[in-house]
Amino acid sequence: MEFLLQPLTLLTFFPLVGVLALLFIPGEKKTALRWTALVTSLLTFALSIWVLTKFNASNPDLQLVAKYDWITVAGWNIQYYLGLDGLSILLVLLTGFLTPISILSTWTAVEDRVKDFMLFFLLLEVGMMGVFLAQDLFLFYIFWEFTLIPMYFLIGIWGGPRRIYAAVKFFLYTMAGSILMLLAILWLGIYGKTFSVPDLIAQRNIPADVQFWLFIAFAAAFAIKVPMWPLHSWLPDAHVEAPTAGSIILAGVLLKMGTYGFLRFNIPLFPQASLQAAPWIALLATIGIIYGAAVSYAQSDAKKLVAYSSVSHLGFVMLGMFALNVQGVEGAILQMINHGLSTGAMFLLVGMIYEQTHTRDMKVYGGLWKVTPIFGTAMLIASLSSMGLPGLNGFVGEFTILLGAFGSTAINNPLYAGISALGVIMAAVYILYMFQKMFLGPEGSIVEEVRKHGHALRDLNWREIATVVPLLIFMFWIGLYPAPFFNLMAPTVQKLVSALVIP
Repeated sequence: MEFLLQPLTLLTFFPLVGVLALLFIPGEKKTALRWTALVTSLLTFALSIWVLTKFNASNPDLQLVAKYDWITVAGWNIQYYLGLDGLSILLVLLTGFLTPISILSTWTAVEDRVKDFMLFFLLLEVGMMGVFLAQDLFLFYIFWEFTLIPMYFLIGIWGGPRRIYAAVKFFLYTMAGSILMLLAILWLGIYGKTFSVPDLIAQRNIPADVQFWLFIAFAAAFAIKVPMWPLHSWLPDAHVEAPTAGSIILAGVLLKMGTYGFLRFNIPLFPQASLQAAPWIALLATIGIIYGAAVSYAQSDAKKLVAYSSVSHLGFVMLGMFALNVQGVEGAILQMINHGLSTGAMFLLVGMIYEQTHTRDMKVYGGLWKVTPIFGTAMLIASLSSMGLPGLNGFVGEFTILLGAFGSTAINNPLYAGISALGVIMAAVYILYMFQKMFLGPEGSIVEEVRKHGHALRDLNWREIATVVPLLIFMFWIGLYPAPFFNLMAPTVQKLVSALVIP
């Protein structure tokens, strides 16, 4: 009983209560299914807030630890080990926050097999929470792989015309990298006689030449998930074909599993290899920033534009993380949250207009501001956030990252920060291009096409407003007063960076 009531265990597995309830609700009772999933996700978010109240921001170490022996046969020492610190607290809160928003976005968008959809979504939340809380490498790998299954079905069943292709590509890319990570995990477990991440970090006895290969093995899994250039080709297909809720949670949380992996495992477990890799990671991140922005501008599909923008935005996260200083790492963590809010909001809003028009081609839009002013206002705020306007969340994260990268002795080349700063300007170009195409100028052909079918484009209703407003509130909160968010991570980040010996 003590095990089940432990805060992090309760938070991780509470969505299974909703899964169990859904199994007993008939498939034709769609409203009951939706409400059951929504209430379960809201209660899970409430649990994440409860965990936050128990979290001591001044303590850099793991807190609320749940640690039990699990597999201890034949020399294996595998534990059920959950813990929370400043590297993961914001990502746990983001997961709890975005899941009910994603479920609420499906209220009219998902009509087929609603029961199955909600089951998979709540199972996905279990996996995501587990990834951010697991402190045993074997347990982490189980949660990591588990997230593939529900996301595969969410894309493959409820996605667009090319959903099978996108789902298989997503699965194979992620699985390929994960196999290399599994081999590295097994080596660490045998060499260190434990799979406990804190214990392995404390040993600090992995030879430098071995560190390099272990770093590569872990990086293969995480770089694909981010995704870093040039391993990004699965992302646009997955985003475009995924249902709106799938795109929100994919951009908002699943991609952050990759960046979090670098932060939780690569840097503290392989510090020497991390220092050697920092300039190369910075190079790839800078290329990704510019490439993602340039390709975004070339898109005519609004959802694909937002998808490619993730390659650019997460390039900033990788640049800041491998600056390997306090400013860069803190900026990277905050930018993970910022990207989840702003890009999640943009996917949500694109999905809302797609429900009415069944097209994402920006060429047929135009003049939407006059027809749907509330929708236009929400999209404008999300767009300005994504392009890093001062006063909104994106600016704080990107500025802190560039500050860290410019003064980084690990990267040792301020040129990367200078080139990456061009990505901010390019983001303004492609985002304002999208906004101008869709919302300004004369009415586009799609407006008249909808009228021919006997109804006009409607503005956001109360449910849609309730779905998007929480995202907008946090965009302003972080943009105007980011101190509480930095305070949650600062001691743990300081501990992480101080453990690195940077010449």
